[in-house]
Amino acid sequence: MKLTKTLLATTALTLASGTAFADSHMASDMTLVSWGGAYQNSQQKAYVEPYLEMNPGVTAVWDESSAEAVAKLRAMNEAGSITWDVVDVVAADAIRLCDEGLALEIDPDEDLAAAPDGTSASDDFGDLLVSDCFIPQIVYSTTFGYRTDLVGDTPPTEVCAVFDTETYPGKRSLEKRPINNMEWALLCDGVAKDDVYDVLATDEGQQQALDKLATIKDDVIWWSAGADTPQLLADGEVIMGSTYNGRLFAAIEEQDQPIGMLWDAQVFDLDGWIIPAGLSPEREARARDFIKFATDTQRLADQAKYISYGPARASSAPLVGQHADLGIDMAPHMPTDPDNAANTFLYNYEFWADYRDDIDAKFQAWLAQ
Repeated sequence: MKLTKTLLATTALTLASGTAFADSHMASDMTLVSWGGAYQNSQQKAYVEPYLEMNPGVTAVWDESSAEAVAKLRAMNEAGSITWDVVDVVAADAIRLCDEGLALEIDPDEDLAAAPDGTSASDDFGDLLVSDCFIPQIVYSTTFGYRTDLVGDTPPTEVCAVFDTETYPGKRSLEKRPINNMEWALLCDGVAKDDVYDVLATDEGQQQALDKLATIKDDVIWWSAGADTPQLLADGEVIMGSTYNGRLFAAIEEQDQPIGMLWDAQVFDLDGWIIPAGLSPEREARARDFIKFATDTQRLADQAKYISYGPARASSAPLVGQHADLGIDMAPHMPTDPDNAANTFLYNYEFWADYRDDIDAKFQAWLAQ
């Protein structure tokens, strides 16, 4: 298990008698699982530090294994030893974990905080509650960045530029998994947006997507971590590449790299928390308490001070302000901003929950050819 070296600072409230206060029915430590990098740092600042400050005597450590959450939770369940308390996952993985009984069901209106005006959590999150076990935090997108100094006088405006190696010669970076790549391939091979998942559900459609990807396979550097594409762009090793919009924001606005954003056909997705099934009552109580705090209106708005992901609650959106360090307005950098969302592609959680294992196997076999 990959734990960060830094153990989050603990505080203790000493009562007049000199004894430390702790809530006796909750565990005093948590292992939180996320993705590392700028995103995990935004969670640390917006959720974890204020929670620990309000709960003296509680400690937390990070594990950066969210990309492997499904496989690892399956293995933990088989071994009968669940070592994680709260896990950040994408929505499709939450659906799989819920379907397999590896995540606890959540009643939004009982387990989560209402909005400040009294709006119920279920109404505040609305359609983003895509699973009975999933508590969404952010709307993010996977999109493309490109080197502004390498694309000539005609910077790309459409996602299909990734397949145009004549106009934009050079290496591209794509994630080493079928999700998003298969959808973009079909879109750029003439499949209508509304038909993409119907086509992708067939063996012929899957082969069509792989054949389109094969046209640039020799020009692709495959990435596994969200930080890879921004680094490859910064180093000039690729002319364009896909990654999460928040990673590109950090490279452009915080690091001042010569990178532009290509919002066309950005793929909207959700990221949020699940609580693993099989925790002791004390650990489950602590996890639920943390989740209720970390997903309230203010906390989700606070996260947007550190990274350009849209908060999942409707009531949080009006509270999004300026970047905590840069002092720039964050709203125009959100994937949900109207100027950025002119042509979006909506990720189909149910499709990938059903087809992920089979298409993963086919995609990896294709990569190895």
